[in-house]
Amino acid sequence: MALSGKARRRWALLLLLVWLPLYIILAIGLLARLGEVNMVVQLLIYAFLGVAWALPFKPVFTGVGRPPEDE
Repeated sequence: MALSGKARRRWALLLLLVWLPLYIILAIGLLARLGEVNMVVQLLIYAFLGVAWALPFKPVFTGVGRPPEDE
């Protein structure tokens, strides 16, 4: 089932306002549990986690910035 543009915008807003802050807290908590880690390794982990959160939601964010279609 394909999402309409309006539904996609709402889901994107929900993801950015609710899921992303929770994900950031989880990522920081994960690195805190790892303890003292090399700064380069930390940077690589943060870079990976910074991209990985959006990959499952790519279909939701696709086309959100386009002008609404005239129906």
